[in-house]
Amino acid sequence: MAKIPTGQIIAEVTRKEYISDHFIRVYLYSPEVKLFKDTAVGDNNKIAVPPAGLNEIHFPTLDENHQWVHPPKELAPTIRTYTHRGIDLEKNELIIDFVDHGDGGPASRWVREAEAGSKLGVMMRLDGKELYPKADWYLLVGDATAIPVISAILETLPETAKGICIIEVHGKEDEQQLKTKADIDFKWLHNSNPQISSDISDAVKNVEIPETSKFGYVACEFSGVKEIRTYLRKEKNWTSQELYAYSYWKAGVAENESQADRQKEKDSLE
Repeated sequence: MAKIPTGQIIAEVTRKEYISDHFIRVYLYSPEVKLFKDTAVGDNNKIAVPPAGLNEIHFPTLDENHQWVHPPKELAPTIRTYTHRGIDLEKNELIIDFVDHGDGGPASRWVREAEAGSKLGVMMRLDGKELYPKADWYLLVGDATAIPVISAILETLPETAKGICIIEVHGKEDEQQLKTKADIDFKWLHNSNPQISSDISDAVKNVEIPETSKFGYVACEFSGVKEIRTYLRKEKNWTSQELYAYSYWKAGVAENESQADRQKEKDSLE
């Protein structure tokens, strides 16, 4: 398998804003932002969050034997998966949206404390990526962490597309006006404790799926993704080409500790 070209930069916060009660948009500057000029908005990236009290990013490096050398624990950043929301090549800015979980997690802590000049490492693929295939009808499902990629999909859907978008957020105060030219029915679910339980899979099971070409994009907590994927693939007979469903977090487990479980579950129905 060919290696995907990637790049990494260290960027600094220029400003941030709360776009809802639990959603923070951060603008990051780096003269190297142009590295990502061909990267699709909405694609995943990895952020490197510095340890508390440190405003430096120490990436792993390759030695002369092509072995990774990791910085000592007190300097090593925490790596998390995010989605860049936009890129401004004139200002050399990346835009990344964060959910303020208020749970003391490293990324949530960083964004709440971030101010102008705060540094963040960003790693992304350098080439473009298709977020979704062409279809007549779309099922877009996610929790608050999926709003950036779902927004990117919605903004690029053609006027002829139809579908439903189901998003779970903390409460009414976190509902957003998401732009799209497509004929999309929006359904917002309110859940102040998504780490405990969720109604998102039940909402999907109540959707009337038309007999037409279709595609589903699902991104939420591990158990919800698992239930939705099983329902669509085994009960509704969706093919793997008709569905992208992957969780980026598992309740009660850090992202790096749950990665193997999440990937194994995804592979089980490929």
